[in-house]
Amino acid sequence: MSRFPLLLLSAVLSLAACSAQETPRPASPVQPQPGHADLGSLRVHYNLLPTLAMNEAVARSYGVNREADRALLVVALRQLSNGEELPAGGSVQATATDLSGQRQQVLLREVRTGPYTDLIGVLYAHPRDQLRLELQVAAPTAQGTVRFARNF
Repeated sequence: MSRFPLLLLSAVLSLAACSAQETPRPASPVQPQPGHADLGSLRVHYNLLPTLAMNEAVARSYGVNREADRALLVVALRQLSNGEELPAGGSVQATATDLSGQRQQVLLREVRTGPYTDLIGVLYAHPRDQLRLELQVAAPTAQGTVRFARNF
């Protein structure tokens, strides 16, 4: 008797044992990550998205080039008052750290949207990477640190 059929049979049985006879499970939706943090009565909205996820018109209005290895950080400061979010001024310093520990400072600039002023900055973001961001927020009504992470 040849050894090949015996080896093939043993490989098939080994692979069958790996599944442990589990039945396939349906995919479960991933919960959305929070997009804001409250520092007392100051709400800090934040988002980090690939620049290619923006359409041309939005990218143009922000003055941002759509590139495969870039992400756009958007930070908005709002003052909470009786359940409403009102325009708030302040400064934000942003630092991004990738999985290898490489840090990059994100230069933020103001962009006006109606009565609101938001802060935006472009940073390097490579596909299949995770970026951890730290925002140092200083406003007349509050100050503090906001941390969040995004996967690409």
